[in-house]
Amino acid sequence: MGKFILNTDSAKKVINIELEGTFTEEDGLKSIQAYQETINPITPADYQLDIDCRKLNVTSPDVVPLLEGCFMMFKKDGFERVKLTLENNPVLKMQLARLGRKAGLENLEIISI
Repeated sequence: MGKFILNTDSAKKVINIELEGTFTEEDGLKSIQAYQETINPITPADYQLDIDCRKLNVTSPDVVPLLEGCFMMFKKDGFERVKLTLENNPVLKMQLARLGRKAGLENLEIISI
């Protein structure tokens, strides 16, 4: 089961999202709804999106289209920058980088620690 935590830091103009575990389609839909509620009161172009993926597992093939939709949503919302932080996980990094390119998310930064 996947978990997510969303926080808005208005002073720093950053939306922080923490992702953990393996997301099902239901988990993904819940996180998208929470994300949309979080960004409704702000102007995303003024903010950076900082997503902590250090505890996230590689996405299963049946949930990849949902994840791809998230990347397209991030692009449409027009964030100043989208940063993903990963543990040293080459497979997950490759998967997320590919989805970011496919969605045309040019301001995507993936950091492995």
